[in-house]
Amino acid sequence: MTRYRHVLFAVVLALAMTPPQAFAGLIDTDAAQAVSERARLKAMLERPELAQALEKMGLPPRDAQARVDAMNDVEVAQLAGRLDVVPAGGALTTQEWLLVIIAILLLIIVL
Repeated sequence: MTRYRHVLFAVVLALAMTPPQAFAGLIDTDAAQAVSERARLKAMLERPELAQALEKMGLPPRDAQARVDAMNDVEVAQLAGRLDVVPAGGALTTQEWLLVIIAILLLIIVL
């Protein structure tokens, strides 16, 4: 019986000496995401072909950078979302591919 008490005492002592569990809050990912999206927009503005296009439209690249800095996080997220949706230059949409296929089929049938 004393052996049982010694084991029980050792277990209780071990449990009492364990460090308390730390509770941490969640990291705000929205702020981190806004910073990365803002950096991505600024990197796009530094591209030479975009800088030339902005110059042609009468907007110096420095002014464009300042406008990105002046945007709030919601506006930056909206603009970055639009850039993700816009197809790259030369990419055809599904509707355009369908028209090309129809035109090819019509040429094959006619010839």
